[in-house]
Amino acid sequence: QAPLVESGGGLVQPGGSLRLSCEASGFTLDNYAIAWWRQSQGKEREGVSCIRLSDGTTDYADFVKGRFTIAKDDNHDTVYLQMNSLKPEDTGTYYCLIGADCYRDSRTYDALGAWGRGTLVTVSP
Repeated sequence: QAPLVESGGGLVQPGGSLRLSCEASGFTLDNYAIAWWRQSQGKEREGVSCIRLSDGTTDYADFVKGRFTIAKDDNHDTVYLQMNSLKPEDTGTYYCLIGADCYRDSRTYDALGAWGRGTLVTVSP
């Protein structure tokens, strides 16, 4: 069972916004790195963003820079992915993943058993 649960996906028009949430059950997120990956139909999984909760540093894929923001809400022990200026190509299932660091290879998360059910984002007129 994946340790994190994603929520917040839905249908949005191009140019719109969504906020995805990532929550843990039974433990705190402190000192881990939380990453968002996505998979679109017919495409390979791709890393979107990551935050290292030990020091707050963040990484973004070039295709979301300036549009997406990853952040942690300490009051709710939740990591959010704020997605603005959404494009049809952002459509896909989004997954939040936990690790000791931000990994560029999705197979590392495979080995950790980190993939959950994801949350579906559909950007369409």
